[in-house]
Amino acid sequence: MSNKMQKRSSQALVWLLTAALAGSAAHAAGVTLTIACDGSGAGFEQCKSGANVWAKKTGNTVKVFESPQLSNDRLGLTQQQMAARSDTIDVYMIDVVWPGILSQHFVDLKGKVPQSTLNQYFPAMIQANTVGGKLVAIPWFTDAGLLFYRKDLLEKYGYKTPPKSYEELARMAQKVQAGERKTNKNFQGFVFQGKDYEGLTCDALEWIYAYKGGTIIDDEGNITINNTNAARALTQAASWVKKIAPEGVTTYAEEDARGVFQSGNALFMRNWPYAWSNAQNPDSLIKGKVGVAPMPKGGAAGQQSATLGGWGLAVSSYSKNQAAAIDLVLYLTGAEEQKERALNIGANPTLKALYTDKDILKANPFVGSLYDVFMNAVPRPSAPTGLKYNQVSQAFSGAVHDVLTGKQKAPAALKQLEADLNRIKGRGW
Repeated sequence: MSNKMQKRSSQALVWLLTAALAGSAAHAAGVTLTIACDGSGAGFEQCKSGANVWAKKTGNTVKVFESPQLSNDRLGLTQQQMAARSDTIDVYMIDVVWPGILSQHFVDLKGKVPQSTLNQYFPAMIQANTVGGKLVAIPWFTDAGLLFYRKDLLEKYGYKTPPKSYEELARMAQKVQAGERKTNKNFQGFVFQGKDYEGLTCDALEWIYAYKGGTIIDDEGNITINNTNAARALTQAASWVKKIAPEGVTTYAEEDARGVFQSGNALFMRNWPYAWSNAQNPDSLIKGKVGVAPMPKGGAAGQQSATLGGWGLAVSSYSKNQAAAIDLVLYLTGAEEQKERALNIGANPTLKALYTDKDILKANPFVGSLYDVFMNAVPRPSAPTGLKYNQVSQAFSGAVHDVLTGKQKAPAALKQLEADLNRIKGRGW
């Protein structure tokens, strides 16, 4: 054997020994990891529970960091940690639109996770978490916007099915709201995420896409938002405020809308699938009274749309215990824990096989129908805008918020937004 071949063989042996020791260290050395979980609530508790199960199985210790509730705030905190190259947090929850913004700060999981394992996840979710061939995160749960409604109230007022269009939704909401306010002055027809933040970007993208107004920026990076269909969609949305939605809806995030709906004070709610399990809690005032449907179309010629959401788990490049952190990520995103999350908090799995799981379908009957919703959900323009997506989203939600609050009419707001997006784009995304 030549010296060159002996050197390569020695290097390979060292690499294998190092990898083996690192792998055993994840189980034998009793390392301490910190994971940034959801903000307060059921998601946080389930994340904590799953991490603790892994810790007991491996002999390690997991500390749980409670992230800010709003995704914008969570992104800002993550960027601060990354800029400081901090090793305080080993595993981060990251939004499906963040990989392009944060990819350089996370471990490339491609090659560290068997391809046979990756093939079990929704391909779109793996693709969304891949930047330049680098797998930034493993998909943990997926989301898409859904319409929640009171089955009992639709039946009470003579409606057999949920609305197929936003126009139909408005008519139903007006009728039921008028009737219910005779005994409940706080009753609202429709609640959604109207606060100026990422949640409004998701809602407004659904409205605009439903009216065939595009996706703000197309796959080639062209700015498409300034068009008549998009203006029609936002004009329609603005008409809901103070009519079928409370004036305060322009300050609502997910939990604000859910609070109104779950207290029995709304007919319709746009939210993410997690709201289903909350509505079925033993102490819920609306337990057994809630239906779920796809988001409506924009008029007779429109199309149904649901914004793709979801979160993954990523390992910080600055973690001192990367092998253990990867092991934790693989456990939490594995079938056992994803099933627990689906059963306990209604989190939608990213593993395709779980959509035929009998226990999950029994607990959440509508989950089976979500398979197609997730496969056809509308992505936000994070891929074509890359590092500038957050600026794009903030500009978009700000313009939409101006329309909802009456500061600008939709055509003027979209014209100004187009100019703002061109400025952000500069010479390219």
